[in-house]
Amino acid sequence: QVQLVESGGGLVQAGGSLRLSCAASGSIFSIAAMGWYRQAPGKQRELVATVANSGSTNYADSVKGRFTISRANAKNSVYLQMISLKPEDTAVYYCNAADWLKQDYWGQGTQVTVSS
Repeated sequence: QVQLVESGGGLVQAGGSLRLSCAASGSIFSIAAMGWYRQAPGKQRELVATVANSGSTNYADSVKGRFTISRANAKNSVYLQMISLKPEDTAVYYCNAADWLKQDYWGQGTQVTVSS
């Protein structure tokens, strides 16, 4: 089992920045990749960015050039640096960890609200 705890959400004006953090605990040796997803009201949860143990990253087209995902050297934390935020980035952001058996673990979510 992997437990994930997010922090860093909040309210910011359009054009501003926020940094989300996620700390993993439990069976962290089993983690193959970590990432961030988001869910806006009335919409499905969508991928924001992922980073594999190898360091390779993947971003949604809507955030490329504005968001940067990174992992701590111990590989049990993942961060999402968000700049040039837009109102359409408003959502609950969830930390995700996937293990080698493709099982997903989720954090409780952190609200990001971007005002226009």
